[in-house]
Amino acid sequence: MKHKLLVSFFATITLVTIVFFGFHLLVLNLLNESLFANKIVLSYSLNAVLAAIIFSTVYSLQNRYRNQLGFFFIAGSFVKFLFFFVFFYAAYKADGSINSLEFASFFVPYAISLGIETLFMAKVLKKLD
Repeated sequence: MKHKLLVSFFATITLVTIVFFGFHLLVLNLLNESLFANKIVLSYSLNAVLAAIIFSTVYSLQNRYRNQLGFFFIAGSFVKFLFFFVFFYAAYKADGSINSLEFASFFVPYAISLGIETLFMAKVLKKLD
């Protein structure tokens, strides 16, 4: 299969996002917190979709721009932060501060998707050597 790594990435980001989302909801339930507050569904969904778009873009550019792939990857992280400020920051800051549940609702899926992107990006770069 020509794009085995890309298919593997999509499967991994989907599965890991679903598992961590379920675990996150379990923890919230155990803490007697609202399960779907703090835009948690949007956060997990948006981070997974953005990770897929960013990795797909970098993957598709690997042969034409092999020396610039790291910059494209970093630009993707910048895009994720822009999305955070557009879709989450105002709602999280509405009461004057960002509490730990709001922070976790964004940062956990962000960190998970970034970790998966990084692992697969390393595989792309290793393959180019």
